[in-house]
Amino acid sequence: MSEELAQHPKESLPGPRASPREVWKKGGRLLSVLLAVNVLLLASTLISGGAFNKVAVYDTDVFALLTTMMLLATLWIVFYLLRTARCPDAVPYRDAHAGPIWLRGGLVLFGICTLVMDVFKTGYYSSFLECQSAIKILHPIIQAVFVIVQTYFLWVSAKDCIHTHLDLTRCGLMFTLTTNLAIWMAAVVDESVHQAHSYSGSYGNSSHSRLTPDQRAGSTAGGDPCPCSTAICQIFQQGYFYLYPFNIEYSLFASTMLYVMWKNVGRLIGSTHGHGHTPSRVSLFRETFFAGPILGLLLFVVGLAVFILYEVQVSGERDHTQQALVTYYSFNIACLGLMTLVSLSGSVIYRFDRRAMDHHKNPTRTLDVALLMGAAMGQYAISYYSIVAVVVGSPRDLLGALNLSHALLMIAQHTFQNVFIIESLHRGPPGAEPCEMPPKESCQGITFANLDAIHTLPSCPPTPRLVSPNPESPQEAMAIILAPRCHWRRRCLKDISLFLLLCNVILWIMPAFGARPHFSNTVEVDFYGYSLWAAIVNICLPFGIFYRMHAVSSLLEVYVLS
Repeated sequence: MSEELAQHPKESLPGPRASPREVWKKGGRLLSVLLAVNVLLLASTLISGGAFNKVAVYDTDVFALLTTMMLLATLWIVFYLLRTARCPDAVPYRDAHAGPIWLRGGLVLFGICTLVMDVFKTGYYSSFLECQSAIKILHPIIQAVFVIVQTYFLWVSAKDCIHTHLDLTRCGLMFTLTTNLAIWMAAVVDESVHQAHSYSGSYGNSSHSRLTPDQRAGSTAGGDPCPCSTAICQIFQQGYFYLYPFNIEYSLFASTMLYVMWKNVGRLIGSTHGHGHTPSRVSLFRETFFAGPILGLLLFVVGLAVFILYEVQVSGERDHTQQALVTYYSFNIACLGLMTLVSLSGSVIYRFDRRAMDHHKNPTRTLDVALLMGAAMGQYAISYYSIVAVVVGSPRDLLGALNLSHALLMIAQHTFQNVFIIESLHRGPPGAEPCEMPPKESCQGITFANLDAIHTLPSCPPTPRLVSPNPESPQEAMAIILAPRCHWRRRCLKDISLFLLLCNVILWIMPAFGARPHFSNTVEVDFYGYSLWAAIVNICLPFGIFYRMHAVSSLLEVYVLS
C-alpha cells in the first residue's frame, strides 16, 4: 500500500472519501496548531503586558519565557538533525520549491547581524552586572546559540518532506515557529517602546508614554538603579537598537521556512509532480537592458542620502523638520509613482506572454502570496488613517498635500506590485511556451538537426528552432532556442524585477532604521491624539516593514523565473 501511495501522490488519488492516513494528517496538524496558538497567546500576553507602565510584568519575566522557549526549540532541532542523520529513509522526498538559495542566504545574513546584536546586548547588560538579573545576560547568549543551530537546521533541512514521527515533527516545527514569532513580537515591542519614548516628550504626553522595563523599574524606585553612564555602555545600547531590524527579519524569514517545512511533513511527491523547474543560477544584470538596475541603483543612492538628511534635520529646529519632511515625502512620492507605473507595465507585458499559468500545488508559493496580501494590510491601514486625517482635518498647506499624495500612492503601489508579483509567481518557467506538434508530422517553423549541427546554427535565428538528435522522435528535444521577439519580454521583466527589488530595499531601510514621519508630521497626531496614533503606527508599521523585505525575496524569485 505504501509503495502504491508513493507512486501515486495523494493529491492525484481519485475518490470522494479520504483515506484514514489523510484524516489523521489533518488531526496531527490541528494538534500542532493548537499547541502553537496556546504558546503564542501566553508569550504575547507577557510581552505586551511588559510594555505598559502600570502592569507588573517585568522584562525579566519575558526574558525567562523566551529563554526557555529557545532552549526547548534548540533541543528539538538537535533531536531532528540526529534522527534524520541516523535514518536517511526518514526523508524520502525533497521539495524543490522550498528554501531557495536567496531565501537561505538572506536568513544567514540576518542571522549574522542578529549574532552581532546579541554581542552588543551581552556587553550592554554586563556593563552593570552588579544590579542586573542573570537572566538578562543569559538571554542573548541562549539566543545566539539558538540562531546558530536554527540557521544550520534550515540551511540543510528546509526542503525535507519527512515521513517518520509525523505528529512529533509537526509539533516541534510549530513550536519552533512560535518561538520565532515570540522573538519577533518582543523585538517589535521593544523597538516601538524605544521610538515612542523618543517622540512622546515632543507632544507633552509623558503620562501616556510607554517606558522600557528598566526605566519603569528605576522610576518606581525614585531613580535609575542601573545608569548607562559610560561611553562603551551607550555604544552597546545604541548598537543593539539599530540592529533590531535584522533580528526582526531573521525571525520572520525563519518562520516562513518553518511553515513550509510543517506543510511538507508527510507529503508525497511523485513523478506526476515533477513539474517544478530546476532553480536557475542567480546572475544579476544578466539578459537585461540595464535600465532597470541603473535607475534602481540611482533611486537607492538618492534614498540613502534623503534618509540621512531626514535623520539629521528632524531632530533639529522646527523649520528644519518641515524641510526634512518635504524632502522625505517628495522622494517617496517620486519613488512610489515610478514603482506603480513599472508594476503596471509588467502586468501589461504579461498580456503578451504565452506561458501557461502554473496551478500545481506549491506550499511555498501559497505562503508567499498570503504573506504579501496580509502584510500589505498594515500599510493600507496607516495610509487610510492618514487620508482621513488630511481630508477631514484642516491642513491645506504643502505638507498636507504631500502627505495625502504619499498615502494614495502607497495604496496604489502596494496593489499593483502585488498583482505583478502574484501573476509572475504563477507563470511557468522560461521556455514553457506551447508548441502544438502532431505526432509523426513535421511542425512548421521547426527544424530538427543532430548534435553536430547545433554549433552551426546562428546565434539569433529568425524563428523558434527545436534541436533534436533524432528526426524521427521530436519528443526527444535537446534544446529550445527562442526567437528574439521572446527575448525583449524576458529582458523587460528582468529589468522591472530588479528595479522594484532595489526600490523595496530602500523603502525597507528607511522605516526599519528609524524614519518616523508619522510622528514628525503633526497632522495625524493632532487629529487622532498621540496615544491612538502611536498605537496604530506601532501595530501596523511592523507589517509594512516586513512587506518590503518579503517583496524583495519574491521579486528575486520573479527575476529568476522571467
